[in-house]
Amino acid sequence: MKLINRRRRFLRDALALTGAVALGGCDKLSETDWAPKVLGSATALSHAAQGALSRNAMAREYTEADISPEFRPNGSTDPQSAAYRALAANGFRGYRLAIGGLVAHPMSLSLDELRALPNRTQITRHDCVEGWSVIGKWTGVQLSHVLHMAQPTAAARYVVFRCYDAMDDGSEYYESLGFDDAYHPQTILAWALNGKTLPIPNGAPLRLRVPRQLGYKMAKYLRRIDLVASFKDIEGGAGGYWEDQGYQWYAGI
Repeated sequence: MKLINRRRRFLRDALALTGAVALGGCDKLSETDWAPKVLGSATALSHAAQGALSRNAMAREYTEADISPEFRPNGSTDPQSAAYRALAANGFRGYRLAIGGLVAHPMSLSLDELRALPNRTQITRHDCVEGWSVIGKWTGVQLSHVLHMAQPTAAARYVVFRCYDAMDDGSEYYESLGFDDAYHPQTILAWALNGKTLPIPNGAPLRLRVPRQLGYKMAKYLRRIDLVASFKDIEGGAGGYWEDQGYQWYAGI
């Protein structure tokens, strides 16, 4: 319990600090000298706290009355890649989510096929590393359901999310989860926010929602999902775009 309380205090102080300096976004946060050091210093503590917590612990769910008047978007808000612009121009009717890597059954699912799967609606809070939070109602398919369909092989250890948004350095945004969070019942691939089709600034047509972690883990504009054994040959090898810049891989709250 002491370890868990230490981790909560660390996150509280880190969020307060980033909010106090009024940073304009995660990209500006990464430009500071202290941010990667502060975030990276908690990596070992994060992993230990993760092990101490029940893998089935649920993030708090709220009521309709708690929903924020506006759900502030985080990160990229309008990807400009040719592939994404073509999909957006056609109302995402040609969109397909690919699932591959270390799976027995690689597949590609349209939005209609994803929406036809059993779905979950949850009202949860989004906590950004910049220090702000908003509450919204999300609807989507549980990631665990899609993984069961694809059947990860015994060698698979992580789920990697590839996205349509390109970063300033030209690289593609990506993120990853371990199996504990990937199979958690609140981890969903969301296509609706507050009862409406997911807006482009919030990640249309499909985004990851994992409310037990900070916002930078919740990849938007999903292009494909890959099951992998390790991160060593993926981009910077740390498991995510911001992790490659020095952020911690496990960003639990």
